[in-house]
This record gives sequence, structure tokens and C-alpha cells, in this order.
Amino acid sequence: MSLTLRTISREQHLAYIQSLPSASHCQVPAWADVKSEWRSENLGWIDEKTGRIVGAGMVLYRQIPKVKRYLAYLPEGPVINWYAPNLDDWLKPMLAHLKQQGAFTVKMGPPVIIRRWEGSTIKAGIADPDVKRLRDVEADFIEPRAFEVADKLRRMGWQQGEDGGAGFGDVQPRYVFQVPLENRSLDDILKGFNQLWRRNIKKAEKAGVQVVQGGYDDLPVWQQLYEVTAERDHFRPRPLSYFQRMWTKLNAEDPNRMRLYLAVHEGEPVAAATMLTVGRHVWYSYGASANHKREVRPSNAMQWRMLRDAYAMGASVYDLRGISDSLDENDHLFGLIQFKVGTGGQAAEYLGEWDFPLNKLLHKALDIYMSRR
Repeated sequence: MSLTLRTISREQHLAYIQSLPSASHCQVPAWADVKSEWRSENLGWIDEKTGRIVGAGMVLYRQIPKVKRYLAYLPEGPVINWYAPNLDDWLKPMLAHLKQQGAFTVKMGPPVIIRRWEGSTIKAGIADPDVKRLRDVEADFIEPRAFEVADKLRRMGWQQGEDGGAGFGDVQPRYVFQVPLENRSLDDILKGFNQLWRRNIKKAEKAGVQVVQGGYDDLPVWQQLYEVTAERDHFRPRPLSYFQRMWTKLNAEDPNRMRLYLAVHEGEPVAAATMLTVGRHVWYSYGASANHKREVRPSNAMQWRMLRDAYAMGASVYDLRGISDSLDENDHLFGLIQFKVGTGGQAAEYLGEWDFPLNKLLHKALDIYMSRR
């Protein structure tokens, strides 16, 4: 296939994404509106023979202080045929174009899964005192083609980024936790949950926890719970305006792109979460909970409702997003994997983020700046 790369309109980009079973929410055109501090561009790979778009990428550009040069970032993208034998023909024109646009370095996150671990395998790893990391546990599934992609990228001069562990912030997570929904009944999915999860779902039901879908006007309620969570878990919360922008921009593109769920007990919202949908892929994106009433298990009830809704929408996967790869019970991020593994899903490892320094000096300067932040 002979390919041409050119900028495409948002409408063309969205139409291409909508023609696929799924793509990352970080690669829909509206994601650029959410990341308003970045400049953006939509790229399309065109099959010269048919004139059809066969790949797309949403690029975010961020200017570095005092210099008119940019970091070009394709979060969880581009959306191309990563297993194409001629990967060079896809990526070389992209690098040339981004250099022309003033980029001094390019960061991308190939949406390629390299390994998967079943919940039972992870539990065995947690129980083994000699195992400290997920990568120390033999995977249940390995994608050999992913290793070929990594080799090709290295040969082209791409450098694998530092493993960000849970990858919070703008860097996308390398390890995620997913519950497969395709060809399964809801009963089968619930049976896959561990005993504690099933007990907690029942406990919430008995206590009268109700999970409702919220709207734009409920975002301040979300924000209150989110700020409580940020203080408890020691991270810096995003402002309310970020979630309001997320809601407005994503739902303008597709009215079902973003949802808000609230778990209410005795009239009081005690947990909340946001959910994102692209094609048949559904993500639990942000979660929050109060410090009190934890005994009525609102978070378990909320996840079960969100998963059921994803199932009703015909989703093939319910994605609980980032986990750390630490299986050490003393690690502060261990609770994340412990909570998510109870859903009986799978941990998946992506190829991670890759960098291509177009200007080695500026790239090095950025590395030093980022390490000091």
C-alpha cells in the first residue's frame, strides 16, 4: 500500500475513529479541546490507490519556554496498523511533518498490548513473597508481534520512555486493568468477581446505596468528593473547570462520550466516578469517595452499575485504567491493583511511550527539566 500523510479535518478524523471498533479516548478530536493548553492537529494516512483514510493521529503541541519549538505528543496513538510490515512508511512521513511544524521531539504511545495476566495469576504473584513486580510473574498471554514492533521502533531511532508505573498525569499508563465483556453473560462476569467484591456489592444494596447518573450540574458535587480523595491519597487534584470542559467538549462530539455516576446513601453522595466511551471500549476514568460511610461500600456498588451499563451499551471491554506494576503490599500504589483484581479481569501491559528526539540538545534539556519538576 502506498501511503500519503496529510492534515485532515476534525470531521474526517472523527468519521475514521467511528469506523473502528475502538480507539483511545485520547485520540478523538475533542480530546484536543480538553487539553486546551496545547495546540493540536489532526493527521491522516491516505491509501493513494483508493483515496481512503487508513490511519489517523491527534497530535498535541506544547511550546517550550522562551523558544519557538514544540514537544509533539500523540497520547495512545497514532491509530495506524502497528503490525504493518512497512512500519517505516507510516512513521517516517509523520516525523518529517512534525519536524516541519517546529517539533524538537516527538512522544507517542503505541496502542499495542504486549502481555496479559489473568486475575488468578496476579493473586498467586501477590501471595509469593519473592515476587515484587507484575513483570516477575509469567504472563498468561504474550503478543509476539508486539516485540517485533518494539524492535522496529528501536531500529528507527525511537527510544523507550521511562516506565511511569501507574502513569498518572499527562503520561498515559503502561499497565492497565480490564474486564473483558464480549461473549460473556452478566452472571458469568459477576461470578468472576472475588468473594469480597460480591459481598460488598450485596452489602451496599442492603444498606440502600443507590447509584445514579449525574449531569453537568452535578460536577461540583463530584469535585468536592474528588478533592477529599486527593487530600487522602496525596495527589494534586485537577480544578472543577477541567471536568466541566471535559464534559462540554467530549459530549458535544458524542452525547455518550462522558458520563458521571454518583453513589448516594441516605440522600448524601458518598462516591462518584466519570466514565468515557469510544466505540466498544468503555473506561472508568476518574474516581472519588468520601472519608466516611466507607462501610456501606459505595465504590463497589458504583463500579458494578458502571460495568452493567457498559455491558448494556454493547461494550467489549470495561477498562479500569491505570495500575502500578508493584505487587509489594508495602507499596503505596498496591491498593489500586488489589481493588481492581477483585473484578476478575486481566492486567494488560502496553508497549509504553516512545520518544524520537528531532533535536537531541533540546530533547536532553526537556529531560532535565522534567526530572526536576
